[in-house]
Amino acid sequence: MTLEIGLVFPGQGSQSVGMGKALYDAHPSLKPVYDEASTVLGYDIAGLCFTGPADRLNRTEFTQPALLVSSVAALKLFEPVGIKPVAVAGHSLGEYSALVAAGGVSFRDAVGLVQKRGRYMSEAVAPGAGLVAALLGLTADAVKDVCRTASPVGVVAAANFNSPGQVVIAGEKAAVERAIELAKAQGCKKAIPLPVSVPVHTPLMQQAADRLAKDLAMVRWSDLRAPLVNNAEAKAISRAHEIPASLVRQLPSSVLWEDTVQTMGRMGVTTFVEIGPGTVLTGLIKRILPEAKLLNVNDPKSLDATLKAVS
Repeated sequence: MTLEIGLVFPGQGSQSVGMGKALYDAHPSLKPVYDEASTVLGYDIAGLCFTGPADRLNRTEFTQPALLVSSVAALKLFEPVGIKPVAVAGHSLGEYSALVAAGGVSFRDAVGLVQKRGRYMSEAVAPGAGLVAALLGLTADAVKDVCRTASPVGVVAAANFNSPGQVVIAGEKAAVERAIELAKAQGCKKAIPLPVSVPVHTPLMQQAADRLAKDLAMVRWSDLRAPLVNNAEAKAISRAHEIPASLVRQLPSSVLWEDTVQTMGRMGVTTFVEIGPGTVLTGLIKRILPEAKLLNVNDPKSLDATLKAVS
């Protein structure tokens, strides 16, 4: 039986101290991946991923390279199977991992870009000025209304449409707090503050996007071996010239994850493999496409189970 596979890669919020260590210990061939990234970054990325400290790992400018490197290391162990995915996608930062997987950009260039992306995002909003929270139990339209109603207090927007009944909002702290109050009055079951240090995917990120555009223009992009379903429009792109503009639009725009997964389903994907730390995307996809087969690669056990399932 041929599996129609889509590869998906996690974004911020999936990081944790110790991520990737079990795979690294079991597969010494991964050392060059971490060494190459450390050379680009100027610090020991393996040490940060494996031993933290957590407060440093959770800072956007460090989280982003750490997740990219951990995901690409996991990908290296899956790639020898030789499966050509129907499509790839990544959640926010994960889009860079997906582009490496699809051959759109070199690993080295991707590491340098996400380091800058994280720094520009951190510098766009003063520390402590922003807030990010997941709202559970409201429709997408209800969340948009709540953000509109709270907007006189400050910038607040729907940042991620993650799955039915789960929308992440972000923006200026007071405005997000007001939106949470309004959401609860509308019947929101739960509002969960997230360990993301900047309000990404809101208009507050336009300045960071403008800075990043210059760096993206300096990088060599290639046509993709498998189409990427992008965050900004949930649209499949595969040509080199489409990629930088899509990544610029991604930063101040909502992540349309629910639509992205639906698009992949319409393209024929029946099995989703989440590659990298955690299983956040696996949980979301289960709610979006309950009939999909779900696999992941984040430790030796899940790697073995996935390799068995796809071989």
